Amino acid sequence: MNSSDRHLRFGWWSLFAFLTLGVVLEALHGFKLSWYLDVDVEMRRLMFTLAHAHGTLFALVNIAAGVTLRTVKGFELTRPASLALLWGSVLLPIGFFLGGVVIHDGDPGLGVILVPIGALLVVYGVFSAARTLGKIK
Repeated sequence: MNSSDRHLRFGWWSLFAFLTLGVVLEALHGFKLSWYLDVDVEMRRLMFTLAHAHGTLFALVNIAAGVTLRTVKGFELTRPASLALLWGSVLLPIGFFLGGVVIHDGDPGLGVILVPIGALLVVYGVFSAARTLGKIK
């Protein structure tokens, strides 16, 4: 499978997963579940919302990367940049989600440690793509 196909496949499945998470979060709100809505679990709601928002955004970034790889002549992502974009798109939203599963006195759980790692990977992947596009004539 080439890089374009990988980013498109990942992006569309990821978009499906994180949009579904958004629907589930709306249902939790609609059914007024205290596990999700009580004031003392506000951090959980924030972490889950951030997971949904970032996961959806990074799914679209991967779709854009796949389309760019297919349509822009001369554009290529190095393997490290491509993998960084994919892994960062997994680690950052999953870190937010895991940080909300178990909260400690208003603080996120240990899973939130994945967030800065994922963020650095995504930043590196996007920087590499932007730098590559800047070199195309």
